[in-house]
Parts: sequence; structure tokens; C-alpha cells
Amino acid sequence: MATKDEILLKALHLLESVTDPEVPVLTVNDLGIIRTVRLTEDGVLEVVITPTYSGCPAMGVIEVNIRAVLQEGGFENVRVITVLSPAWTTDWLSAHGRQKLLEYGIAPPAEASMDKKALFGERKALVCPHCGASNTEMISQFGSTACKALFRCRECLEPFDYFKCH
Repeated sequence: MATKDEILLKALHLLESVTDPEVPVLTVNDLGIIRTVRLTEDGVLEVVITPTYSGCPAMGVIEVNIRAVLQEGGFENVRVITVLSPAWTTDWLSAHGRQKLLEYGIAPPAEASMDKKALFGERKALVCPHCGASNTEMISQFGSTACKALFRCRECLEPFDYFKCH
């Protein structure tokens, strides 16, 4: 019979295959939305998640996919619990996830900084994920999804999404 630790490791391994339906190169682990995986006394596997945005439409699909992957992996009783506090932050994105975004053509969120330019509506120049130039401009506060802004590179003229910080 498997130990509790082995059961939890198996569940965590299975969760590595659950991707974000809006950014399919990212897993729920890359996003950092998995808060806790625990086994209750009555044998229910609980997965606690935090949405990237409180109104994120992808969270329903992610919840269904989490449950499906775990049930297909042998876990009969699965409960997915959504918690909103503390709120998710882009600091929870893994380094591997940030690299995946860049390779996918989405500028990853800037690292947290103490740069006070943001108070005046200014921001650090973003690097174009296509050509690497930092001569970029925001076209729209909203990109292909609410969690992204639309930018354009002034060098290669290609548009690209930027995964917003929060």
C-alpha cells in the first residue's frame, strides 16, 4: 500500500500535465496556481487553487481538467477548492514558466522591482520576444486575454502579448 507521501507525489506528478487553456504552453505548476495538495482523513484528495484573476474564465476549465487528470490517474474522490486570498501574483510564475512564455512569443511579466516610474504611468521597456529589441510600445491595455496587454516592437514591427504583472 502506498504511503501518504507517495500518494501526494503521484498527484503532484499528474498535475504537471494540466495546462492553461488560454496559454497552453504553461502548466498549472508553471503558473503557480496550485496552493496545496492534501489527502483528507476520509480519503478525499483536495487540490487548493488560486486563480490568476478573480474573474478568470479559464479557471472553470482548469478545475475540470484537474479533476479529470487525477481521476484518470486513479484518484476517485477529488475536491478542487478555490481560494482568493492571498491573491495570485506573477511572482508565483516559475522561472521555467517565464522561459516558456518567451519561447511562445509572449513577453513574461517583469520581475518585481522598486522602480517608482510605475507611479507615473511609466514602465520599463519590454524586450520583444521575437527579435530581442527593447524598443517596444503598448498598443492596448488588453491583449488576447484580460491577463495580457498588447505591445508592438518598433524594430521588427511584430505585435506581441505581454503577461501583465500583478
